[in-house]
Amino acid sequence: MTVLITDHAALEAFCRGLAGSRYVTVDTEFMRDKTYWPRLCLVQLAGPEEAVAVDPLAPGMDLAPLHDLMADLAILKVFHAARQDIEIFFNATGQVPAPIFDTQVAAMVCGFGESASYETLAAKLAGAHIDKTSRFTDWSHRPLTERQLKYAIADVAHLRTVYEKLAAQLDRSGRHSWLDEEMAVLTDPATYRLDPAEAWRRLKVRSNNRRMLAMVRELAAWRETAAQQRDLPRSRIIRDEALLEIAAHAPRTVDELARTRGLGRGFAESRLGGEVLATVARVGRMPESAYPQPLPRRELPQGIGPLVELLRVLLKLRCEENHVASKLIADSEDLELIAADDDAPVPALRGWRAEIFGRDALDLKHGRLALTAAGKHIKLVRTDSAAAAAQ
Repeated sequence: MTVLITDHAALEAFCRGLAGSRYVTVDTEFMRDKTYWPRLCLVQLAGPEEAVAVDPLAPGMDLAPLHDLMADLAILKVFHAARQDIEIFFNATGQVPAPIFDTQVAAMVCGFGESASYETLAAKLAGAHIDKTSRFTDWSHRPLTERQLKYAIADVAHLRTVYEKLAAQLDRSGRHSWLDEEMAVLTDPATYRLDPAEAWRRLKVRSNNRRMLAMVRELAAWRETAAQQRDLPRSRIIRDEALLEIAAHAPRTVDELARTRGLGRGFAESRLGGEVLATVARVGRMPESAYPQPLPRRELPQGIGPLVELLRVLLKLRCEENHVASKLIADSEDLELIAADDDAPVPALRGWRAEIFGRDALDLKHGRLALTAAGKHIKLVRTDSAAAAAQ
């Protein structure tokens, strides 16, 4: 029988029972398709002995013991693909749970590929088959069914084995420091602060016109604030396409705004429409010195494409040899920067990434290393003496 906690006393007793535990596995179920802020519907927790579900929607439920647990520095909080779960706790308390361990990140460090799914890890490391038929259920509907609860609790129950085996593998390989670097973004509170002034950077703006960029920046900030205040998805306020069209044409009247595709007169005459026109007018009065600078465009040297492809092959080879996901080492933009500049400001040229790939990348670029095929396999050949002779 699954255990569902629906009152403060039971939650407090369970969290108290975790005292002295090395870790607790954590997962959440939430809804956000109709809201800006994710609505927490269920929390799953598993200690060494017991796995439970906590109902945050139960009448009178006080989650203070759970929040205290998330802040307890003596107990490691283990998540899989933790970002959205952590966002929920950060929104509730203003703090990032600490310390944390993300099994998806650890799996990449341990050679399980990029963005390894929980189902894959549960099958390979815990020998468990996860029934995902309840994944897209309505978690806000009450009462929850026994099937829903079994599905939810299974995630944290098997996560214990997944964590323990990944942690053991990290111990054997000495790669805990690699994981620490990757966890830095997840543990940074700035990751979860939704600053309206920075919202425009998520939009794909093709123009470098500074006045239009100012329009995009201010309209995106207005939309973000409006969505937060009303607790509605951004798209329910105004869609990206309409926002960019308004920024490009800067309508000054209700009639002009009503001609924006996807909006119509109803929106233009509404309170939101009035706020849009006020924002456009404010940008129109803004001095040019307040416009944002366009993002610098990278100009890559001519003919660099083949070298980038060679670096891509080297990256794949070295990552397969070292059983680590290539995503953790470098992406396509990093490879282009390395091809263009020996001192490129990319992680691949520093620390453990340089040991696995970065140094070899520079050697390949300068002829001190060659790639050759041996049957179905690619091999590296050092060509230091040949390169020296050629110089």
